[in-house]
Amino acid sequence: MKHIIKTSSWGLALISLYFLLTCTFAEAQTTYCNPMDIDYKYNFEQLNENISYRSGADPVIINHKNEYFLFVTISGGYWHSKDMLHWKYLTANRWPFEDMCAPAAVSVRDTLFLFQSTFESRPILYSVAPEKGIWEFYNRWTPRLPKDIGPWDPALFHDADTDKWYMYWGSSNVYPIFGSELDYSKRLAFKGQYQAMFWLNQYEHGWERFGPNHSDPFKPFTEGAWMTKHKGKYYLQYGAPGTEYNVYANGTYVGNSPLGPFTYAPYNPVSYKPGGFATGAGHGNTFQDNYGNYWNTGTTWIGLNWGMERRIVMHPAGFDKDGQMFANTRFGDFPHKMPSKTWSGKGDELFTGWMLLSYKKPVTASSTLDSNAAAKITDENPRTFWAAKQNKPGETLTIDLQTEQDIKAIQINYTDYKSNIFDNKPEKVYTQFKILTSKDGQNWELASDLSTEPKRDRPCAYIELAKPVRARYVRYEHIYAASPILAISEYRIFGNGTGTAPQTPKTFTAARQKDARNADLKWEKVPGATGYNVLWGIAQDKLYQTYQFWNDEPDTFELRALNVGVPYFFAIEAFNENGVSKMSEVVSVK
Repeated sequence: MKHIIKTSSWGLALISLYFLLTCTFAEAQTTYCNPMDIDYKYNFEQLNENISYRSGADPVIINHKNEYFLFVTISGGYWHSKDMLHWKYLTANRWPFEDMCAPAAVSVRDTLFLFQSTFESRPILYSVAPEKGIWEFYNRWTPRLPKDIGPWDPALFHDADTDKWYMYWGSSNVYPIFGSELDYSKRLAFKGQYQAMFWLNQYEHGWERFGPNHSDPFKPFTEGAWMTKHKGKYYLQYGAPGTEYNVYANGTYVGNSPLGPFTYAPYNPVSYKPGGFATGAGHGNTFQDNYGNYWNTGTTWIGLNWGMERRIVMHPAGFDKDGQMFANTRFGDFPHKMPSKTWSGKGDELFTGWMLLSYKKPVTASSTLDSNAAAKITDENPRTFWAAKQNKPGETLTIDLQTEQDIKAIQINYTDYKSNIFDNKPEKVYTQFKILTSKDGQNWELASDLSTEPKRDRPCAYIELAKPVRARYVRYEHIYAASPILAISEYRIFGNGTGTAPQTPKTFTAARQKDARNADLKWEKVPGATGYNVLWGIAQDKLYQTYQFWNDEPDTFELRALNVGVPYFFAIEAFNENGVSKMSEVVSVK
């Protein structure tokens, strides 16, 4: 303080200008990138196995009085945001004593309600000032249900048109999704008997089959109930077939009343992202932002330290003119604009057009521990990683883009490799680094410096540059990470090359198998392409599903996500560092 007091007027002016520029830079962010850039917490589910890792799953984002609140499994608190770009972690005066899995939350008038997954009697909390972390007991317990029934993975729903309350729940490969009306006059106790809403049916719904790319005959799991009312229809959302696979998705049943009967939507799943870096989109919720746009949140799979190691994603969503629910996962882990108005169509306008520049590009590291080579940071696989010999300032990773390109954003994804951290103390758990760029690999310019920002943990740090930088080399320079070993799974660079977008694949075929849940896809590779998006849906103008492939992968694929008795339409597009081709002609399969 004494030093500040004695600083000259000129010095004070410089300090004021610095903080003004820092704040302006932070406020200038207009884009986001999945996985979400929040300070994921070290997870204690496997504490007895002495496994330390950061994780976040089963998200619920609530728009409460035009501000946003994010609740995540086992995080010791929750997040608050005014713009869905900058999230502040909050702790509460009251919190479920054992922390909470897959929480339920709902905003009703001036009050935010919160309830944890449980097999025992537990209280519902409420807050009229959640931005301050102030919570009180709405009731002291909910009635206990029979063994194994729940309510685990609950969802609270208030029907504003009738002023009635409901709860939905279920997390099992044996039991269905359940539902029950709640009695508001009795502090939201169960009203009458709970009812089965629906079971999974992997014999007719290909995407509900378990395993990677739905390849495992093991009985699948359903969980993550959520209710959305839209134009008088009730959309009961659920997650399947398992959180630890790339095909984790959200589906929906549709009914005319909150407790059904419900009809399976033929266009399922509604949110599905099996390809790319952040795979999986299941078990989340659907909400509207301040402009009326819909969003669908979900859980993406990491699965390196433990099968349940995960992160959070959110995708533009909506309902088309025919009432079909969808979520847009096309380029779903590339930078997207945060909207400042109502979007049209399926939200493609939110995609920035910033392409991935770093895929399989050469990397040089200052040091390497064991076989964790630097090349693994550009393979778009969160389960491979580079590790430095020491976690010390000055360790570097330098990517050679091979030509000068316009760099617009960076994402650094850290890995918890042999971590020994079992607390989340902010004075210890934070990340800092610099990003430098160069045209010749000799002369470097600073593009971003996280040491000038308030300290916080950023396991999936996303940096939108204030303006594009033309460069060939992009360097990560390490400053601090709490883990004993510095490890990074993916160093992703986004922007635009100076060449042309690839041509549309000339041939693309889709053939349904005898098992109608499957279709064989084949396309002709395009020179200069980095990858392809296969798009499909139940009508030519409803190609809401996307499966992303890389050009160095095979040009054939068995898609195992279809519904029996539903005709489909398919198309393909190619992309590279310069842009995206036109979509191919649509082909139909019966």
